[in-house]
This record gives sequence, structure tokens and C-alpha cells, in this order.
Amino acid sequence: MKLGLMVNEIETEEPGYTTTRLGMAAINRGHEVYVIGAGDFAYDVDDRISARARTVPKKSYKSSQTYLADLLGKKAIKSRIIVDDLDILLLRSDPSTDTGLRSWAQSTGTIFGRAAMRHGVIVLNDPNGLGKAMNKMYFQLFPEQVRPRTIITRDREEIKKFAKDEGGSFILKPLQGSGGSGVFLVRKDDLGNLNQMIEAVSRDGYVIAQEYLPAAAEGDTRLFLMNGLPLRYKGKYAAFKRIRSGDDIRSNIHAGGKLAPAKLTDIHFEIAEIVRPKLVQDGMFLVGLDIAGDKLMEINVFSPGGLGSAQKFEKVNFSHAVIEAMERKASYMNYYKRSFDNVEMSTL
Repeated sequence: MKLGLMVNEIETEEPGYTTTRLGMAAINRGHEVYVIGAGDFAYDVDDRISARARTVPKKSYKSSQTYLADLLGKKAIKSRIIVDDLDILLLRSDPSTDTGLRSWAQSTGTIFGRAAMRHGVIVLNDPNGLGKAMNKMYFQLFPEQVRPRTIITRDREEIKKFAKDEGGSFILKPLQGSGGSGVFLVRKDDLGNLNQMIEAVSRDGYVIAQEYLPAAAEGDTRLFLMNGLPLRYKGKYAAFKRIRSGDDIRSNIHAGGKLAPAKLTDIHFEIAEIVRPKLVQDGMFLVGLDIAGDKLMEINVFSPGGLGSAQKFEKVNFSHAVIEAMERKASYMNYYKRSFDNVEMSTL
């Protein structure tokens, strides 16, 4: 299988990143793996998509540190590849990290992914589905039973009314962004500073005012879905819990959160089942659900991370499950050619 991994920037990848783990797992299973940055694509005069790409010299790696060192170092094999010759192009870039000077890179994966898709490449997640999810408005398209009460507006008075209706405690955050950046927990005692908070968040565009979930104080659970179903491998589910640190409402690991084993309940699986139809409809192959109590906090469809964290607690290498799923998709294409469209192939 020829696999392309598209990331924001190759130079900023880390050994613990899920993309790095997937690349190493695919190499160890005997596949050709090419890593492509957002600025490496080209549309050629012959209507084909090409890219500057990197791969590694060895056929087997024992650690992601060694694999990434070879990918970033002098041993890396750099070449211009024909993207249309890939079996699968896995889009693993996060548009929210490319705001500002690199805003041109935010839609690169969906733009070039759509073009490659025309020539028979399986593109995951489906680029048209990802196009719908370019900001947090996508979250509002899922059933209200699984998400917090929310308004999205730039009107200060509407936000103040929402605060009053919520009893003074609610979440304020930007429509664009990820990783807990610009997120405020507003309490009754903070309402005197609400104007300043709204101003700070609205500098980047629309503002989300959202119901505060008391269960979030105990952390949230990330549950991975693959092909629309909870990702399970060797009897274990790919999930882990993130616990916030001190008074910081963010449980994101790089925001100081801590990891713990997930204790999955019927509620987690019920939420997964409720969101499954739309994720399948939109061709979302690999997704991360962030669940607090009986509500979703976020759905990560662009570059869900943490497979290594799930592996740490469950003692199962979930990267192999993801690669095996892509191997099956590549085999389907060999049998049926282009009998299925990309959305169908994404979650088969």
C-alpha cells in the first residue's frame, strides 16, 4: 500500500503524535509511507497532483523517536511524488493551528484532497466532509440531546442574556480554534468583566457561549471512532480520560491536563451511536469524541490525537487497527476499482 500522510508542517511533528505512530506502524507492516506538508502540493499541467514528500530509509523501527529522527534528519529520502499514484491519502492537518500568516494552509488538505480523489485516491477523512467542519459550527449539526446548550453570535447583548438564562455560569470561546485556546469559564462573580471577555474572544470572529457542564470538572473522556464505530482492537477500546489541572478548565494535555484510564459506560456508547449516522454520512474515518458526563464537549475530525495515550493504559497498539482498516480499503479498491465513492469508502 502506498500511503500519504498530510500534516501542517513536517518539521513540527513530535514522536508522540498519532500521525508519527501511524507512519511508523505502516512502515513496519511493509508499506510505502510518504509525509507531506501543507505547502508541498502542486497541481501540474497534466492535471495530476504531485507533492514534495519525505520517507525513511529503514523498513522497520522500534521507536517513534528513531522513526521521526530519520524522517527529519539527513537520512530522510526526499522526492517529488505523484499523489494520484497513492492508494490512500490520510489528511492529518489541523486548520486551527494555521491561523494568521499561514491561513492559506487551512484548506490545503480539502482542496488538494478533492483533486486527488478524482483520480481514484482514497482520501481520509473525506475532504468534502472536512470542508463542512472547518469550524465549531459543525458541532451544532449533531442532535441537541448530545451537546450543551449553545449560542453563536457577535452580539454582546445576546451573550449577556444567555449568561442570565444560565444563572451566570457558562463557557465563552471562539468559533475558530482548538486546544483550549481563548476559552473562559465565566462565573457569577466574573460578570462585571464580561464585556472585556467578549471583546477578547470576538477579536478572532464569532463567539460561542455554551452551557457549563459541571461534569467537566472531573475531566473528559476521549473515545476514538473508526468507520463510525468505537475503535476496538484485541478486545480493548481506544479511549482515555483527561483530568484538568487545578482551576484551569481546560483538560487538554498541553494545557496542563493529566491522563488517566477511561472508564467507559453505556452513556459513552450511546453518544457514539447517536453521532454515528452523520459521521458516516460525512465520510469521517477516524474521529475523536470528547465526552463529559452525558454530553459531548467536542468532536475532533481533523487530527484526533492520543492513540498513544490509549495504548499506554490499554496495552494495545491501536495504530495497527487503523493501518489494518486502511489496508482493507485499499484491497476493496483493487477489487471494485471506483465502484464506490469516497464517502462510502471512508467508512467501509
